[in-house]
Amino acid sequence: MFAEPLAYRMRPTTIDEIVGQKNIIGKQTSLYKMIKNGYVPSMLLYGEPGTGKTSIANAIAGTTQIPFIALNATTAGKKDVEAAVEETRLTGKVILFLDEIHRFNKAQQDYLLPHVERGDIILIGATTENPFHDVNPAIRSRCGQIKQLEPLTAADILELLQRALRDVKKGLGKLEINITEQQLGKIAAGANGDARKSLTLLESIVQASPRENEAFIVEDTIIADMIGNVGVYSDKKGSHYYNLLSCLQKSIRGSDVDAALYYLAHLLEGGDIISVNRRLLVIAYEDIGLANPSVGQRVLAAITASERLGLPEARIPLSVAVVEMCLSEKSNSAYAALDKAINDVKNGKVGDIPKHLRDAHYAGAKALGHVGYKYPHDYPLGTFGGWVKQDYLPKELLGTQYYQPIEAGQEKRLAAIYQKLKDFKEK
Repeated sequence: MFAEPLAYRMRPTTIDEIVGQKNIIGKQTSLYKMIKNGYVPSMLLYGEPGTGKTSIANAIAGTTQIPFIALNATTAGKKDVEAAVEETRLTGKVILFLDEIHRFNKAQQDYLLPHVERGDIILIGATTENPFHDVNPAIRSRCGQIKQLEPLTAADILELLQRALRDVKKGLGKLEINITEQQLGKIAAGANGDARKSLTLLESIVQASPRENEAFIVEDTIIADMIGNVGVYSDKKGSHYYNLLSCLQKSIRGSDVDAALYYLAHLLEGGDIISVNRRLLVIAYEDIGLANPSVGQRVLAAITASERLGLPEARIPLSVAVVEMCLSEKSNSAYAALDKAINDVKNGKVGDIPKHLRDAHYAGAKALGHVGYKYPHDYPLGTFGGWVKQDYLPKELLGTQYYQPIEAGQEKRLAAIYQKLKDFKEK
């Protein structure tokens, strides 16, 4: 038996062996052509676990035959970086693969950067975090290529699994394994785009299978048991987690019930209902808003229920809230209006408060001219209550309109009132 795991053994040794990521390093790409011509630029590879960052780096080194050094920024010290630099004095050039590059400290960076600039060290950095948020600008500026890797498709994973079953030297080709294409498809789908997980699953499933006459007989029950929650990605501080929250909000805003429930499922399987609840409450007021103001109260009730219930029961009130918000009328007019006002305040578009609106609850206010305020309740206006024409904005801002009503849901009634009051004011 092999000492190394199947996922380690099956790493590609050249770029032609890479599965998936055709838009990054397929034969039609400039990166593929550069590497085939022996030129390797410094680069950043950004993507979720299992998308092939380490594999691509190894394959590039194998294709070009340039000496390869792999370090992890979470454990590497300055001496490790110095050793990589020393290697360049012997070989002239090395590829330094730095995993978790967003954790690279300043001392390591300052020491390494001149060598990257001279080209002695070709830096290939890998990160699961958005490099534009989490990688130091000095590193980014020296990497001519920043590539975002997407999760592999089920077809890509299936190709990888079939290759592992055929490969006699590195894979499982020496073993007799009875496994159907349908079963391989289940494994491919269960891996959720993660090549490493798919190979680990395959190896574990085979080793857990009963044997008949030296043949492993793969059973559906074992596959189902092994897959479990393999699709759950629960890094609650990572970019992917915030992408899921963003997808949840955009799906609700776009009124796509099925997509919203899918992203809610992802997030709840990660186990963090606090961030989910916070985002749902924001959505109720940001995206539903005045079109259906009572939604905010019902979402808050669902959130309160979810906190008292805890998971897994918390999913029940939250599913109700998400479906209702998806199918509700929507308006962002209130907060959009406020943002315009905030922008004016920040940019100095302000004026003196009208004297008749200033505080007059003290002796001497009259002497300062704080007079003339008309009390609206003294001026009945039909069934509206009370309203009287007077200016409220500073004179420098008179006529400014921040609120642009949307005729959706209940806001249609509010929009009519707003327009009627505006007409009264213009008269």
